Amino acid sequence: MKMSDEIEKFIKELLKDEDEYIEIQRNELAEYFKCVPSQINYVIQTRFKPSQGYYVESRRGGGGHIRIKKVNVTSSNYLMHIIASMEDKITAGEVDIYISNFLSYGIIGELEAKLLKVATADNVLIVPTEIKDELRANIFKNMLLNLV
Repeated sequence: MKMSDEIEKFIKELLKDEDEYIEIQRNELAEYFKCVPSQINYVIQTRFKPSQGYYVESRRGGGGHIRIKKVNVTSSNYLMHIIASMEDKITAGEVDIYISNFLSYGIIGELEAKLLKVATADNVLIVPTEIKDELRANIFKNMLLNLV
């Protein structure tokens, strides 16, 4: 198992035991795993994003900490959280990641996943390249709103 996987698993186990959130010290966690603090940052930035159902607050400095909160995952709540945190532009690859997460959380079914993917595919968006990602984001957000 890779170090990043081990750190992710450890943090998720801590979250299971807590009702609201966890606070961790970046340096203490790095010492525990015998790695550099930037490894902890990497795991948190890539595996605990809003699109994955997490809210992260980081406070730097001597008494700094990282607070991680699991977002309450009801379908409507989760979708609204995603819509609110989504940028104005989105790539087809990013849409695929969202759809994969939605499926794994049971937020949508296979049919909805196929419709979201087809409606936002590059070959359907026959517009100039410079506005394709913006149009895709508008279509994706609108479709998600209709699932709420």
